[in-house]
Amino acid sequence: MPIGLIALALGGFGIGLTEFVIMGLLPEVAADFSVSEATAGWLISGYALAVVVGALLLTAAVTRFERKPVLAVLLVLFIAGNLVSALAPDYSMMMIGRIIAALAHGAFFGIGAVVAADMVAPTKKAGAIAIMFTGLTAANVLGVPFGTMLGQAAGWRSTFWAITGIGVLALIGILTLVPKTGHGDTSPGSLRSELTAFRSGQVWLSILVTILGFGGMFGAFTYIAFTLTEVTGFAASTVPWLLILFGVGLFIGNTVGGKAADRNVDRTLLIVLSVLAVVLAAFALTATNQPLTIASIVLMGGFGFATVPGLQMRVMKYANNAPTLASGANIGAFNVGNALGAWLGGVTITAGLGYTSPIWAGAAITLLGLAVMAIAAANAKRRGAAGTTAEMTAPAAAEPVAAAR
Repeated sequence: MPIGLIALALGGFGIGLTEFVIMGLLPEVAADFSVSEATAGWLISGYALAVVVGALLLTAAVTRFERKPVLAVLLVLFIAGNLVSALAPDYSMMMIGRIIAALAHGAFFGIGAVVAADMVAPTKKAGAIAIMFTGLTAANVLGVPFGTMLGQAAGWRSTFWAITGIGVLALIGILTLVPKTGHGDTSPGSLRSELTAFRSGQVWLSILVTILGFGGMFGAFTYIAFTLTEVTGFAASTVPWLLILFGVGLFIGNTVGGKAADRNVDRTLLIVLSVLAVVLAAFALTATNQPLTIASIVLMGGFGFATVPGLQMRVMKYANNAPTLASGANIGAFNVGNALGAWLGGVTITAGLGYTSPIWAGAAITLLGLAVMAIAAANAKRRGAAGTTAEMTAPAAAEPVAAAR
């Protein structure tokens, strides 16, 4: 395994911690700033939307620059955002800090995915992407639970100070472990060449699957602290330990999903999304049962994150030779899904439907993602079959030409 993948995973750990740790601390943050649960949830939705902006605009702005210094600069932006969050005197400033940090998120993972894939053989690209995203899963296995415990014990601001320190370590890792990468196309047409990826209908279908498929899981997860304490009856002090189990599911799902996607991307995504929808529905139905809730948390994390390597690889596959901006756009799509899920979950709670309603909303969104994925897979299979038929029925006169090549 190239050592540079470890550095990318370290950066993913810090960024993933910033994104997810707020879920376990949402009740404390809401109480400190005297805002409602739904309003506090916008610290998640706002972050996700800012990731989309950064994934598109920042990635587009840096396509012609060497990737290693770009990744370093993005981490500096991430560090600054967490400093602002740690020092925020009110809700508005906290939101500003979240947005600053989020701007680095999408571009880092989008560019990092391309760098990771370029480090390995073509048959191992999804696995390499999965290794980079292992940092994100490790953030959930270790960072989020212990970050939540730190925030509950010493105040939620202490968690953001810790994240700032992790960001500094990640920056050092990028500077010392990631190899120098080549420049992209430095001609004036480089951005135009990246934009050609969006001529592919499969790229757009893949992005839509990302929004819906990942958004379903995230919508259920956003208000998980309220579900566990208000519906299942767990004490608030047990939430960090339950989040560890969720993180274990993420880690396993990411690893297995990456290996499966290297064998067959479309089949993997169809199976995983189908099972995820079932798991979410079962979770909503059994949320009052503690043992079944524990099982649901692990399975939700596992099947939810098993989609990530395949979804990222599918976009890059159909983007062909212009993967950087498409990769960034798909990272943005993950976070559009995050925002959609968090917003819809907040709407259902505000409507008085209870703390299991975000899980039902997540199941519905996931089913929509499965339907789009089925259409995309059928379309790709049909076009592939058509291409094979065309080759088999090509005029025999073309054979000498092909042989000459």
